[in-house]
Amino acid sequence: MLTSFAPEVDFYSELQPENPLEFELLSIPAFQEGLMWGSPRYGHPEGEVYKHVIEVLDNVDRLSLSANDRYRLRVIAYVHDTFKNIEHKGSPRDWTRHHSVLARQFLQNYCDDQVILDITELHDEAYYSWRMEHLYHQHEQGQARFQKLLRRIESNVQLYYLFFKCDTRTGDKTQAPVKWFEQTIKQLEIVDL
Repeated sequence: MLTSFAPEVDFYSELQPENPLEFELLSIPAFQEGLMWGSPRYGHPEGEVYKHVIEVLDNVDRLSLSANDRYRLRVIAYVHDTFKNIEHKGSPRDWTRHHSVLARQFLQNYCDDQVILDITELHDEAYYSWRMEHLYHQHEQGQARFQKLLRRIESNVQLYYLFFKCDTRTGDKTQAPVKWFEQTIKQLEIVDL
């Protein structure tokens, strides 16, 4: 017997969509399922993904942005963690089935903005680079990963940074990776949240 997913949350009132793409995403059952995934854990004491998205959106609201940058950051916020429910969690890690890659693949069906797609896919890369260097003391690997990220985001490093900061200033996440990013990338326009 087939059952359809029926969320217990009114995502429209919780996430307050502002543009047609956000409305469309919230109408998709697989997307709704991903938003409902999660329980309180380190970094995400709020539990479900949609609650984290609300926190990220609140941070986006605190920024002074052009309409296009606001649109981009909001769409990224909606999608960036929504596929954690189906990512590969085994060891060794299958990075082709990481939630950010799955999010990009999903979003490609609804959006062709390469900046949105790239930042969605790469949103955790600064953190992973920092972690390799500062927690695991794998300096060469961490720097190589970071340089690869910078090549991918090129002229969009400021927008990447804004999303990274909005995402990291949630829950009980450590702020050290953002501080490191701000100190490492000299041309950033630093923002306070």
